[in-house]
Amino acid sequence: MNIENIEAFVFVIHCGSFNKAAEALYLSQPSVTARIQSLERELDCKLFNRIGKQIQITEEGTRFLPYAQQLLLTYQKGKLHINKKKSLPEEFKIGCTVSVSNYIIPDLLPRLKHKFPNTHYKIVTGVTDDIVAKVLSKEVDIGFVRSVNHPNLQSIKFYEDPISLYAYEGHPFINDDQLSVEAIAAQPFVFFECGALDWLRIHRIFRNLDVPPNIQIQTDNSEMAKKLVIQKAGISFLPGLCVQQEIKDGVLFPIHVPEADGISLQTNIISNHGEHTPFIEALLDVSKELSVRKPILKVI
Repeated sequence: MNIENIEAFVFVIHCGSFNKAAEALYLSQPSVTARIQSLERELDCKLFNRIGKQIQITEEGTRFLPYAQQLLLTYQKGKLHINKKKSLPEEFKIGCTVSVSNYIIPDLLPRLKHKFPNTHYKIVTGVTDDIVAKVLSKEVDIGFVRSVNHPNLQSIKFYEDPISLYAYEGHPFINDDQLSVEAIAAQPFVFFECGALDWLRIHRIFRNLDVPPNIQIQTDNSEMAKKLVIQKAGISFLPGLCVQQEIKDGVLFPIHVPEADGISLQTNIISNHGEHTPFIEALLDVSKELSVRKPILKVI
């Protein structure tokens, strides 16, 4: 059985279409189609039904999928084991989102440097999709990204960052523990939104209101949102890690909103299967150390 055919099958499932799978595999769409057809002949069954331009996995395809994933994973692990380097890399490249680079890396890196003193480090920032692509192409060794699932990547939960409402010094909400959603929605908002699924839960807080929340400014930059709140441009829902120093300095204040309890941003460590295990284990150990000093860091 051709492992490339199995890879194409798994990628079509993951990407949702032949075209997207072809892009991810750096192949033409006819090549992916040919690989799927070859696998169907080997298995003597149809794996997909074609309905116009849409595809739908068949019952046989659904049954075969976990075996295909396991075969692909076993092959990748075996390949890595054969080619495994016996020494640690001289340069370790880390890809991460901007928020991780601002609030996590400065605490993690000195401890990582202490554990692996002979290794040099390079940090690359980008959005989650860019970091995933760089890990897959081995432009970076590991990535810190939003929660993702990819058949060719190992993804480990690293931390959860609670999202809460914050107000500036002197705001009337600071001493009010009986706030209604209507009262919150009426306030001028600086709305930070990073595109993660958990932000949908913030929107749902206000979905039953007759009038939408009073969003004055919308941004995808947490630093900008935070500074605008400090300048009294409005209140804002923000991740906890980005406001720790401002809370300590007394310029930002958390406002308890029961409807927002449990909403958080999850960050994962991603890597190619079986690679860089010593570094990943060290990072997980360091995160536990940081969680003692920073209660806001919830280690999974």
